[in-house]
This record gives sequence, structure tokens and C-alpha cells, in this order.
Amino acid sequence: MFGDNCPLVVTPAQLHNFKASEPSSSDLVILDASWHMPNSPRKADAEYLASHIPSARFLDIDRVASPHPLSLPHMMPDPETFVDACSKFGITPETHVVIYDTHGVFSSPRALYMFRAFGHHRSSILDGGLLGWQSHGGQTESGASENVQSTEYPTPSLIKDVVKDYEQMVANAELNPATNAGAFYVLDARPRGRFLGVDPEPRPGLSSGHMPYAVSLPFSAFVETHTVPEHIASKITDKLPLNYTRLRSNQAILAALEDALGADRAQEVLEGRRPIVTSCGSGMTAGILWLGLKLLGVERVGLYDESWTGYAMRKESKIVKGE
Repeated sequence: MFGDNCPLVVTPAQLHNFKASEPSSSDLVILDASWHMPNSPRKADAEYLASHIPSARFLDIDRVASPHPLSLPHMMPDPETFVDACSKFGITPETHVVIYDTHGVFSSPRALYMFRAFGHHRSSILDGGLLGWQSHGGQTESGASENVQSTEYPTPSLIKDVVKDYEQMVANAELNPATNAGAFYVLDARPRGRFLGVDPEPRPGLSSGHMPYAVSLPFSAFVETHTVPEHIASKITDKLPLNYTRLRSNQAILAALEDALGADRAQEVLEGRRPIVTSCGSGMTAGILWLGLKLLGVERVGLYDESWTGYAMRKESKIVKGE
């Protein structure tokens, strides 16, 4: 349907049309990339088995990942791990991969970031996720996906500068972006109370606060909450919340970016004169900010893979509390 110009985001109607017109299963692969916070009682894999978009496969973001010295979860996989997952899912370089989650827009952008970082541009998220799909009349099925024909996905290379590590973030934190043109801006997607250091982190023993010169932009500024219509909700037997998130308009995303950075600095980013990096608690919701920036046409945008957990776990890290 889209060829090489796959959009970052597709609607339920577009996915329905694509499913109806696909010549073969290898042309479209749908992935459920749902993920829940470690302290949540919800289990993404069990929810997938109970209900998912027909023919969808389950992408366990914590398993399709590289090991980390600090045992951090869902780190960017190495090329071999990515290839193994794509091959088992029946994905080829020509496959349009559509990714969704059960929150609406929460963990799917992180999975999309992974595909795009490895140069698989035929990839999108489903706006509204599973509940958005159901709200627009989409059907679901249960059980594991069957008869998946494995493929031989070629080993890709990671696109330069899309993944930032601890050393790069520490070096950047020594530079005041107001006076040093070599510094990149850092957007922190965590709730503002955690950014300021007045609210605790969900991970026990981890200090809240933020990196020097980082800017607070909670991921909630890029999404809005919707409710499943009553006539649809009455037919949903899954034990899922009936509220879900969708992306805000590009105009609203731009307004949130300008409110956080200021109009002049936002313009620097939009025009490609200054790189920008997103961060969050563990590298998950930073994907939402990454996606919003990409929707605005920002090219020079990276993501701090370890995010706050990796940064704050190290005793030598400089932590700022307050503004």
C-alpha cells in the first residue's frame, strides 16, 4: 500500500485496508509490542494470548534486547539479535511491519524506534493500539500465531547517532547548550515530579532528579486519552482498561516542544541546526518523544538507551534536583 514511503503512524482504517489487500503474509507483519512497568500486575504475553489483532505476533521487547553490564532491560539489540527476531517473525526487508500495544501509544514507539534504527523504514505504529483498533470495529483473535514461515533477514547496520550511551550523555552534561553550540539538547519524558526530584522513582533505591541541562517534557504531552465507545465496550470481554491513548496532532506536539524548549531552541531542532536526544526512566517512553519529533520532521534525533535508570545507578553521575 505504501511501498518505500511507509508513514510512521497508521490508523485502524489504513491497517484494515492493508490487511484486506495484502498479496501475501510477508507483505505485512503485525507485532504486538505491549509492555508494562515492572510493578504492574499485568502480563503482556498473557494478554496477547487472550486477545490480539488477527495474525499478529508477540514481540517481547525485554527478550529482543542485548545484555547490559547493569542488567538493564530492553536495551537496543545487537544486529544478530534483531535479525533472529525478524527471521522468526517472517519479516523480510520488504515487509511493512505495523506495531501496536494495549495501552494505545506507549511501548509501540520504542519498538518502532528499534526497526527504524536498523534501517527498516517500512515500519509504523498503529495509532490507538489494540483498543483503538477495536473501537473502530476491528476484530481480534486468541491463541498463539500459527504457521509463521521463517525468513532469512539480512544483517543490518545501526544508523549512526540514533543510540546514545552513558559516556556520551556525561560528556554532553558538561556543556551548557546556551553557550556551547556543540551540545545537544536532552528531553526527559518522565513525569515532572520525578524530573524535579520531589517524587520517587518507581524503581526502589533509585534517586529521582535529572541530568545537568536536561529539559522536562513528559511523554503525556504528546498523547491524549480516549475511551472505547459504549456499544463497542459492551462486546469486549478482555480484562483490559477501556481507556487508551492516541497521538496528539502535530500542531499540539509542536506546541508542547516549544513550551518545553522555547520557540528559538525548538526552531534550531526543527531546522537541524542542533541535535536532540530523548530520555525517560528506562528507555521506553523516550520512544514517544522520539516519534513525536520524527513526525515534526526532525532528522537529528537520538535516544539515550539506558535513560535515567542507567544514569542514576552510577554513583559518579551528577544529579540535579529542582529546576
